[in-house]
Amino acid sequence: MCTHHAETFARRRAAFFDAMAIASPSAVAVLPAAPVFTRNNDVDHEYRQDSDFFYLTGFDEPESVLVLDAEERKVTLFVRPRDREREVWDGPRAGVDGAKALGADASFVVSELDEKLPNLLQNRRRVYYRLGTSRRFDDRLLGAIDRVRGRQRLGVTAPTEVVDPGAVLHEMRLRKSPVEIETMRTAARITREAHELAMNRTRPGMREYEVEALLLDTFRRHGSERPAYGSIVGSGPNACVLHYRKNDRRIDTGELLLIDAGCEYGYYASDVTRTFPVGRAFSREQQAIYELVLHAQVEGIAATRPGATLDEIHKLSVDIITRGLVRLGLLSGEVQTLIEAETYKRFFMHRTSHWLGMDVHDVGAYFESGKPRRLEPGMVLTVEPGIYISPDDPTVPAEWRGIGVRIEDDVLVTTSAPEVLTDGIPKTVEEVLRACAA
Repeated sequence: MCTHHAETFARRRAAFFDAMAIASPSAVAVLPAAPVFTRNNDVDHEYRQDSDFFYLTGFDEPESVLVLDAEERKVTLFVRPRDREREVWDGPRAGVDGAKALGADASFVVSELDEKLPNLLQNRRRVYYRLGTSRRFDDRLLGAIDRVRGRQRLGVTAPTEVVDPGAVLHEMRLRKSPVEIETMRTAARITREAHELAMNRTRPGMREYEVEALLLDTFRRHGSERPAYGSIVGSGPNACVLHYRKNDRRIDTGELLLIDAGCEYGYYASDVTRTFPVGRAFSREQQAIYELVLHAQVEGIAATRPGATLDEIHKLSVDIITRGLVRLGLLSGEVQTLIEAETYKRFFMHRTSHWLGMDVHDVGAYFESGKPRRLEPGMVLTVEPGIYISPDDPTVPAEWRGIGVRIEDDVLVTTSAPEVLTDGIPKTVEEVLRACAA
């Protein structure tokens, strides 16, 4: 589902043209669509368009190739041909005429790419293309450049530079427009309902996949194309596995259930984690860990302001969690020494934040000139501290073992206080217990 209008994509292409022209007026960008991957035999995995390609076109058909000429500000799109027989099996195709309706100045069937690409590359110095993503397409592009070189005796010049378009395009994607932000708010609203339903419906004796089914059903009922990533539904000791995916364990009374799940809507991701007790209230130890993680998360969100860095947010989380673990007797020693030695990583081993957007771990550089980049309005990131005490950790008392807690929200940097896009999903101890008892 694309919630944006053609004008949105035209504006993005215009901005990309401007950025390319500033860096190198004689430049052309070549962006292929995402490939189709075989699942097994003659069945393909669900198709999801390449984010960069979709960002500039809003077009989700495979086998397409976008060529943007900065000098002429020309959009050329290669697409699959209309094919009555294939469309009976796979659904309608846009074809050449449909590509023009999307805003292409010129469109061709993709079988003509090898013939026409050298003409689009000649007399251009720089090619924006991401090498290494598809070795097969790398060969096609490099072959086209080689054919242009073969024309040099005719007065034609060949490209001498190949530059990753992400240097320009990913910086554009890092700063979200009002249209993008509103789409992410919608994704967050759908995800909120899914998490609330999971808290309300989960009972001892259920399997983790039954809870996952509640999440996926809610996503689809509200128009989400797909989950933004594989849902993590980890009960008991599985909550301590950061990327747990199996989701098949029986959930027992008194265990914590960690759910890390978010929907994708209009090609934009939501990414939320909540942890709650099943069948009864938190135990003393569970609540102590939960409140410590919550304290770090709330403070991390408050620090998400223009000029701050993700490193500063992470260091704040590390400081709060390390001090709390010492206070609870799970770590011993001077706090600063424990931080410098990274002793806390036994319990908190991941970073606190990542960019969020079309990709759940979205694009955009984390460093500028070797230093952590400063946050700016329009950036969206997660804030997700956690504590994970291994179920077989002999260094802690038995009552603490197997407790895993992560709390994660999606946060928009504004000119002042941060906006929590996923606000409203139960998070305090009282809110969580109320949601579970509803």
